[in-house]
Amino acid sequence: MQGSQGFPKDLTSRIKTAIQQHPELADLFHDIGTHINTLTGSIQTNGQVPNSKKRKIESDTSTADTYDSIADISFSIPQRKKLKLEIGHSPEIGAIRGTNPTTGEAEFGIQYNNVEYCICLPVPEKAQPQYSFCILSTSGDDQLLFTVPGTKIKVEAIHSEQTVGEDQSCKDVVIKMLNKRLKKTKVIEPNEKDFVSTIAQAHRKGEKAVHVKAFRGSKDGTYAFPHRGSRYSPPYTPLTPSYLGFLFFLPTGIIFAFKKPLLFYPFHSIASISYTSVLQRTFNLNINVHSSSITTDNNNNTPNNNADTSTHEIEFSMLDQADFAGIDAYIKRRNLQDASMAQQRRAQKYNVNGIKKDDYGEVAHDEEEEGELQKAQREAQDMEDEDEEDDENFDPGSEGESEGSGSSDGEEEEEGEDGEEDGGKPDADGDLVEKELGSEAEEFSDD
Repeated sequence: MQGSQGFPKDLTSRIKTAIQQHPELADLFHDIGTHINTLTGSIQTNGQVPNSKKRKIESDTSTADTYDSIADISFSIPQRKKLKLEIGHSPEIGAIRGTNPTTGEAEFGIQYNNVEYCICLPVPEKAQPQYSFCILSTSGDDQLLFTVPGTKIKVEAIHSEQTVGEDQSCKDVVIKMLNKRLKKTKVIEPNEKDFVSTIAQAHRKGEKAVHVKAFRGSKDGTYAFPHRGSRYSPPYTPLTPSYLGFLFFLPTGIIFAFKKPLLFYPFHSIASISYTSVLQRTFNLNINVHSSSITTDNNNNTPNNNADTSTHEIEFSMLDQADFAGIDAYIKRRNLQDASMAQQRRAQKYNVNGIKKDDYGEVAHDEEEEGELQKAQREAQDMEDEDEEDDENFDPGSEGESEGSGSSDGEEEEEGEDGEEDGGKPDADGDLVEKELGSEAEEFSDD
């Protein structure tokens, strides 16, 4: 929660306890923290409330450090703007930040010691290769997203202490700079050994895709979560409309990009993964994550018994069925629990026709345990058994006296004519005897 860094520890603990007991209060506390930050900022600026869309990061970056810079870099988060990318030299006080090329003033940024993950992703559906860098902070409240071209870097656009060759791509230069300065992590990239899509890319034929197109939530509906996600996933407003993005299956977790906010779920934050709505062409992927992914004490790295153990589910819908096998292999290879057959996903029992009882007025055990699926299977088996019984009892001559009947159609017609000559009324007794006894009746008549 923003603003919690300035709160006393006991108050912060009480807020976290309240959110655990009443998850619906998470957004309220978050808004309160944001409002406090706004009031604090207004005091520091002599009563002038700063523009929330242009958050200054004087507290996050240091002007004492020296920076390498690359001009004309497109930022998308927290602002959609073209700025100068600056990467500090010092791992202790340096930062990654976006600077206004005209004023030279830093617009936003994150210090190295606050960077938890740095992920480089290829941008899908672009004719020319581009790469987006996703910078995720430890608190989860701050994110940076900027995009660089995959082509060779323009020497005049870069100012760096290190020598940059003309044959190096802008992506490779940025990765080299970041890996040299980041303290807690290195740049993470998708690996074709983890996942490769079977769907060909129309924009860059011959190049393998490492992403899957998906909708966040139901394609035609909404999703709602009353509480925050993991610390790498900012809070959601209830009934937020679904939106289209891309899933990347990385060596350290799963990320959904490139919409704001970025959603990253490292392996340790994932409780289980399941599939739903598996159809001929599409399926849904559901990630069940821990509400609090902080499971160890920050001081001694020991298990934290006070950590929130509850989980909630995030749905990604309309994934192409062609990628099902690859995603399933990734989940199994990373030992992520498949909860597709969990108890809560099994077919529910509906007592549509009421509870059936036996002759003694007690609930029949079989009827009590039988669900709709079992009932349908039992009825199908009964129908199959009846068909087999009919086949066994089938008499080829039952529909017409043909084989072994001892009479012909002509004889039957003659008998009918004889009956009409005798007054139009057949001998009921004679016919019955002949039908039941057959040839034996003729022997008695001869005697």
